[in-house]
Amino acid sequence: MPSRKFADGEVVRGRWPGSSLYYEVEILSHDSKSQLYTVKYKDGTELELKESDIKPLTSFKQRKSGSTSSSPSRRRGSRGSRGSRGSRGSRSRSRSRSPGRTPKNSRRSASASHQPDIKETRREILEVKLTPLILKPFGNSISIYNGEPEHIERNDIPRKNTQERFILSQDGSYISTEYSLRPRREEIKLKEIDSKEEKVVTKEPTSPRTFEVTTPQKKDLEFGGVPGVTLIMLGLPVFLFLLLLMCKQKDPSLLKFPPPLPNLYDLWETRVCGIYLLWFFVQALFSLLPIGKVAEGTPLVDGRRLKYRLNGFYAFILTSAVIGTSLFWGVELYYVYNHFLQFALAATIFSVILSIYLYARSWKAPKDELSPASAGNAVYDFFVGRELNPRIGAFDLKYFCELRPGLIGWVVINLVMLLAEMKVQNRAAPSLAMILVNSFQLLYVVDALWNEEAVLTTMDIIHDGFGFMLAFGDLVWVPFIYSFQAFYLVTHPHEVSWPVAAGIIALKLCGYVIFRCANSQKNEFRKNPTNPKLAHLKTIHTSTGKNLLVSGWWGFVRHPNYLGDLIMALAWSLPCGFNHILPYFYVIYFTILLVHREARDEHQCKKKYGLAWEKYCQRVPYRIFPYIY
Repeated sequence: MPSRKFADGEVVRGRWPGSSLYYEVEILSHDSKSQLYTVKYKDGTELELKESDIKPLTSFKQRKSGSTSSSPSRRRGSRGSRGSRGSRGSRSRSRSRSPGRTPKNSRRSASASHQPDIKETRREILEVKLTPLILKPFGNSISIYNGEPEHIERNDIPRKNTQERFILSQDGSYISTEYSLRPRREEIKLKEIDSKEEKVVTKEPTSPRTFEVTTPQKKDLEFGGVPGVTLIMLGLPVFLFLLLLMCKQKDPSLLKFPPPLPNLYDLWETRVCGIYLLWFFVQALFSLLPIGKVAEGTPLVDGRRLKYRLNGFYAFILTSAVIGTSLFWGVELYYVYNHFLQFALAATIFSVILSIYLYARSWKAPKDELSPASAGNAVYDFFVGRELNPRIGAFDLKYFCELRPGLIGWVVINLVMLLAEMKVQNRAAPSLAMILVNSFQLLYVVDALWNEEAVLTTMDIIHDGFGFMLAFGDLVWVPFIYSFQAFYLVTHPHEVSWPVAAGIIALKLCGYVIFRCANSQKNEFRKNPTNPKLAHLKTIHTSTGKNLLVSGWWGFVRHPNYLGDLIMALAWSLPCGFNHILPYFYVIYFTILLVHREARDEHQCKKKYGLAWEKYCQRVPYRIFPYIY
């Protein structure tokens, strides 16, 4: 293996690609395979250079300024002649001589009054300012708007890109920056040396100008493309009802799949639909109450930040008060358990209608308000959603559905199952297994509502549109699948001893600590990277100006919050015992979901952070499970 010449962290001079100019850079890393050095310029630009394009600082000597055609004594003689212009005789003699020639007597007097070996040096500081090109984004490219590199530049490595020319409109303008190579004197202040020079070039109406941009590549479709999302939209509702029907059987063994199917007419009940609509709009009313603080979301493509009312925890308290009052007045919640399939059907129909409305209204939305996940295909966009933040006035539909009807509804359904277990099994008190499941999942929901602001930085909010995927997931999948363990225990009781319960509680707390600490560390770092509490954490600087955590919880695995989530999911299922695999469906499904989401995160981060993300992956090799994956 050839030895490297420069070490990491060494300050050298690197040649700028396509020019003969060398600028001061810092060596970041060295690739032994390609023999390329990753260097960082003073403005934060990171490039890969060959070793031949890097020179040590000692190889650059400071040049002396001044004319080489005359000696210092001649220059002093010239200054002496100019200084003697006050006498009339010198002026008359200078007119008879050729222009610029110095009188002999002045030259002799100057040379006689100075030693010939004295040298005068003049130093000039050549300041180089590198400012990356800034262009207004086209379409809905978040990466271009944020100044994120679309590729890694390699010095002298040819690249073949299909290019198109865009002609600027008559009244359009664009902003470009130029490199400033200006000599500066030593006495110039530091603030003037650090100043940047920008030049605004305005488009002339009479002479259209063009500039070249790379042709956008065809977007890669996720979830298996159009066939995949079609299968998901048709298969998920069917699979949901099959799971619920299996769970209601006395023997929910997979060997007895599929379960007996009910009459479709029996699944519809108008009263159930009315109750579900009432639930949805009451939660919407709670979200509009002027209580709780208002937070700003992440910057959009146009630079705006949407405002969100954070009152999810207050909505949960109000809902609990309403449910408690209903129980006090004798309202029978067993009705929900007895019509559980009908409620699932009502929620499914409502989510489909909502998805159709969202897709139809998205065609009136401006282009800069569309989701970066949309691809232009009708079926695919209906699934992932076209509009990023659909709102009715100040009411954000996606943000509301993310936490309110489904998440709070999950807790209410768990309470219904606890009361149903007591009635079906003739118990005076709920079983320990049911208490564990309810307590664990109640803690999870309360934690999410208490830390509601953290949702604003999730992929669901900042990247995915609001379509069938999130509508069905938030309104149907979360309340009716996440409550699956409690639904299972109603007709399949399992006794848990206190020592076993203690072990399950310890596992749950372990997962919760990992989940909460990792998320808190991430959210605090995003809000205030200069927080003294985070000063001990190591980071990697990226070309976007942001830093990546490479220590603490995020130096353990790349997604420690996912690891904690999966440990908690396992703790939810253990109280159901091991007689059937059905209660563990949630753990299996959730593992697949988070592995897929991690792959999506990986793709987005690699595209956004480039070389910095590759370094992070080298520092933190495991994605979710340490030493496994």
